[in-house]
Parts: sequence; C-alpha cells; structure tokens
Amino acid sequence: MEYFPAPLEKLVEQFAKLPGIGGKSAQRLAFHVLGLSDQDAKAFADAILDAKQSVTCCPVCRNLTAGGLCSICASPKRDAATICVVADARDVAAMERAREYGGSYHVLHGVISPMNHVGPDDLEIKSLVERVSKSGVQEVIMATNPDTEGEATAMYIARLLKPFQVRVTRLAYGIPVGGHLEFADDATLMRALEGRREL
Repeated sequence: MEYFPAPLEKLVEQFAKLPGIGGKSAQRLAFHVLGLSDQDAKAFADAILDAKQSVTCCPVCRNLTAGGLCSICASPKRDAATICVVADARDVAAMERAREYGGSYHVLHGVISPMNHVGPDDLEIKSLVERVSKSGVQEVIMATNPDTEGEATAMYIARLLKPFQVRVTRLAYGIPVGGHLEFADDATLMRALEGRREL
C-alpha cells in the first residue's frame, strides 16, 4: 500500500539511493524539496545537472575539476616534485584542510579490492606511473587509508614505482592527537612505535 502519491514515492526512492540516507531521512529530504519554492526547486535540480555535466577529471592528477587543469595543478606555487597519492577526491579536500602540504596530488578513484571486483586496471594507477616516468618527481607519498585495501594498494604502487628510483613514503599513523594509550588497539600501538621520531 502506497502512503504517498507516486511522484513523491519516486522522489523518496531516489533520495534513499544516496549513501548514508535511510528511509526516514529520504522522506524528510523529499518533503523538504516539496516545500521549496518553484524557483528554489529548479535551482536545486539545475545544480545537480550542472555538476553532473561539467565536473570532469583533471588530465594531470585526476582530481575533480570544472574543465581543464584543477586549481592545484594550475598553481605555480605547488611543488610538482612531490605527489601525494589518495584514493578519492574527498581525501584531497581533507589534506588541503590541514594547510601543511604544498605538493601535487594523484587521485586513484578507489583502491584495489578483490572482494568488490576492483583491480589495478580499474584505478588511475597507469596514469600515475606514466606521470612519474615522464617528470622530475622525487617523492610519492602514499596516503591511502590504513586498512587492508589501502595497504594493498600502497604496496602494489610502491612496487611499480621502484624502477624509477623515486622515494616512496607512507603517511605515518598511530595514536590520534588527544587519544589515550589505554584505548589504542595492538595494531595501532605497533604502528605508532614503528613510526616514532626523534624530538
């Protein structure tokens, strides 16, 4: 039995397809959209279509851009000799929020995950290897997540880059800032000890 008119049910179904949105949240969003003025609803729909049609990948780093080079690759202030490899464009935003990194990026658009049928050929690994082979890259920082897939991807790429005599590093990880040792698991403590540095 349908509780809502068919167009509203269809809108709820579409919102429910979004990641992290359950049935109740989808209903709330659909009712919010219904409450928008015609002008605001059209602006919302146009923003979705415009983003879908105009956002592409940067030809150099594969980050998202609205055409041509992304703002990071186009900046003369960035150090092109250092590449930070991330799994997703959202990771670029996270790194940029720290305001500590001044190099370039390379977005893989995923990680190697046999369980999800994602292999090296499904990612932007080939373009990274070509980029390292053609330019004066000195260091590649692997910034994939410290989980099984992220580690496997980092190790796979490190092996591919070995012949180019480029320094391949991994982001340090361990005890988070503000964390307590008593709550850290064994693997986290082990990594924190391995990654210790002199004060």
